[in-house]
Amino acid sequence: MSVNTIATKSRHTLSVLVKHNLNTFSRIIGIFSGKGFELESVTFASEKERGMARITITTYGDEETVEQINKHLYNVIDVLKVTDLTHKKCIERELAIVKVSTAKAGRPEIMMIAQAFKAKVIDITGDKLALEVTGNTDKVDAMIEVMKPYGIIEMSRTGSVALKREFQGAANIDLT
Repeated sequence: MSVNTIATKSRHTLSVLVKHNLNTFSRIIGIFSGKGFELESVTFASEKERGMARITITTYGDEETVEQINKHLYNVIDVLKVTDLTHKKCIERELAIVKVSTAKAGRPEIMMIAQAFKAKVIDITGDKLALEVTGNTDKVDAMIEVMKPYGIIEMSRTGSVALKREFQGAANIDLT
């Protein structure tokens, strides 16, 4: 097999505008499980317009696989629009809450690391800190990796939410 025939799997972020309907959500999840498509994360939330919702899906695959996913999504009755944000300028955020043990290091050391990631301390006890970090997936992953040696006790992540960036100028402005 030549190098040109090997398909490269890459991360794709899909923004799916739907009529607000939990059956639509379950049908979309069914596509991924039924067809064996990889699913990293999925978020579902109401949209500004009443009766509408946005589903953000993070998946892995080559271009052909993602094209198949798009076709299957458009076959779901209440799906109105699918946008692959992968090659577009977009705003993408994720939230994680991480409980870290303060037994191996003092709170000040962990709080300095949290500050470097612009994370917030949201709960504190004698032997634990709960931190809230928001940002792109790479930032959240990086903070989690840095906190592992201190002892992550518990963690919860939202998965990505994303929208197409409207500002298309030369500067990549991130206001966070």
